[in-house]
Amino acid sequence: MELVSVRINVPKAMVPWIGEDDPKHEFERNAMMLYPHIQNMEISHGRAAELLGINKLDLIDFYGSMGLPYIRITDKDIDDELAAYQSFKARAEK
Repeated sequence: MELVSVRINVPKAMVPWIGEDDPKHEFERNAMMLYPHIQNMEISHGRAAELLGINKLDLIDFYGSMGLPYIRITDKDIDDELAAYQSFKARAEK
């Protein structure tokens, strides 16, 4: 994977936490920079994994370890799914 340097502006107080030259820290930072784009559906988990040079499942595991879900589902989505299941089950029992 080819790397390039990119200049970004951050608050001065953040410098001690983003200036580390550690491959693990670099991966974590880059993965977290991509996550909003995954959430906004601009890129997929698979594409983000390609950009980071890792396997998609490893990226999903990483986000999961950070408490970031792979599947975003709302309470309404769950209620709709349960209602559909209960309706189907009721018809099947007749």
